[in-house]
Amino acid sequence: MAAVGSESGAFMEKFVLHPPPTASPQQLQLNGLTFAIKDIFDVEGYVTGFGNPDWARTHLPAVSTAPAVLALLNAGATSVGKTVMDEMAYSINGENIHYGTPVNPCAPDRIPGGSSSGSAVAVAEKLVDFSLGTDTGGSVRIPAAFCGIFGFRPSHAIVPTSGVIPMAQSLDTVGWFARDPVILNQVGRVLLQLPNVEPAQPSHIIIPDDCFQLLSIPSDRVTQVLLKSIEKLFGGQIVRRTNLGDYVKDKVPSLKHFMGEGNDQLEYNIPSLMALSRAMRLLLRYEFKSNHEEWISSVKPDLGPGISERVQGALMATSENIDICHMVRNEFRAALADLLGEFGILAIPTIPGPPIKLQTETAALRNFRSRAFSLLSIAGVSGFCQVNIPLGMYDNLPVAVSLLAKHGADGFLLNLVENLDGSLKEQIQFF
Repeated sequence: MAAVGSESGAFMEKFVLHPPPTASPQQLQLNGLTFAIKDIFDVEGYVTGFGNPDWARTHLPAVSTAPAVLALLNAGATSVGKTVMDEMAYSINGENIHYGTPVNPCAPDRIPGGSSSGSAVAVAEKLVDFSLGTDTGGSVRIPAAFCGIFGFRPSHAIVPTSGVIPMAQSLDTVGWFARDPVILNQVGRVLLQLPNVEPAQPSHIIIPDDCFQLLSIPSDRVTQVLLKSIEKLFGGQIVRRTNLGDYVKDKVPSLKHFMGEGNDQLEYNIPSLMALSRAMRLLLRYEFKSNHEEWISSVKPDLGPGISERVQGALMATSENIDICHMVRNEFRAALADLLGEFGILAIPTIPGPPIKLQTETAALRNFRSRAFSLLSIAGVSGFCQVNIPLGMYDNLPVAVSLLAKHGADGFLLNLVENLDGSLKEQIQFF
């Protein structure tokens, strides 16, 4: 069982929630494991803080516990507290001006990633065995990548989000972190209510070369680790290389409404995926406004830098082009389903590079955020499941890759990651 500590700044508050008594606890799937809960989940008797003291001040303690939390407790796990998060879940940095920034154990001078920063750090620091987060635009995948751990964003609407403060319902998911892919899989089987089945072999694994060109580190250092592991387990014949940007441009005609908007960066980018991320962020802003405009207007909360600007931008969102966003989502989901089929896998960088230094100016983050959302919007818009896999360190900073599978193939993806782990570790030794 992992120990509980506080040096990392990961926790908002400590408390213990024990699993319900049972005659044979050893038979429970998560018996003896500890976990932490992002402060966006309701826990009966505790105020759900949503990363902001004004939110906590203006809300009463929860009258019931979120079903996702209950499922883990009923499976034998023990919760040890709630973790720090970005305010209103509206950042990918993990820096909270009110409650402090959890320390990234892989790189203490770098951001831990958000918005599920404390949950990721609690796992990476071995304070708990696993933790709960949420992922709307990337809030599990980014901190998992930055902190060097596994992070799973499930298929959209597969894990219940009741008892979780909404950000943008058509994108919100309940995700989780672990250091060990076996525990990642065990937690997933509880939350997804999956039976234990024999792992299926992937029919093909797609490597989109254009996506890996977004990386700020040598892309072959990432792809070679993955490819050698795949070849060892399944043979090289299942690997396919492609240009995802061109495929998306051809198969998602409604994206033309978002192509070339704003100031595209002079650096390398993928226009169709930039357009996809614009559609995702427009949908996110519109739904965030619908959920929280009334509270923001009445309370006028004190919001930190970056967060305040994003929230104000969301409050200016209108319903214009929302129908087109839905059209983009439907076309993109169908296109990605055709590409992957029943047991296909898409491999992409989780994010375009290592974690950014703490307190980096917003303007300097803009290009990184733009490239990051190009990658993060693939699962965000499609609703497909995605897992972040740590690949060790490069220049003393964590490196990661992600695998995606079709909507509903979560169990297949979790099994695959567990099976890949041994051969990946062999390759990482030579990274």
